Amino acid sequence: MKPFLTAAALAAFCLTTFHATMIAADVGLSINVGQPGFYGQLNINDYPQPRVIYRQPIAIQRIPMDRPPIYLRVRPGHAKHWKRHCREYNACGERVYFVQNNWYNREYVPRYQEYQRNRGNDGRDDHGDNQGGDHRNEQGGNNRGHGRDH
Repeated sequence: MKPFLTAAALAAFCLTTFHATMIAADVGLSINVGQPGFYGQLNINDYPQPRVIYRQPIAIQRIPMDRPPIYLRVRPGHAKHWKRHCREYNACGERVYFVQNNWYNREYVPRYQEYQRNRGNDGRDDHGDNQGGDHRNEQGGNNRGHGRDH
């Protein structure tokens, strides 16, 4: 009887663990441009001049000067150690300005959200943010934000 109870308990534990894993796999999290937790490339276009962390753009590799710099919002500490983190943003081959979090939250987010409300949020806007489709920019870079699969 004892081996049967042990086997039943083990089976119940495995089933519970498997079920919990499957539930966790179903949960998805998506943070887009214009939300407070977004980290990645921003298309500045007609926004007010951003406040940046460093006065000059940062470059890890040699980059043609005719290519304009990009603006990124990065996690705390990533700008300071950019060589370590540039791959996470697919921006090692770019000249980068890092926008200050305060500017992003006070200027960019409210204006972006207002613009989205006025457009009916159809997934595409004049700021170059394509919410559902190919996320490549003109230089072949990736506007998906933080990480490769976002």
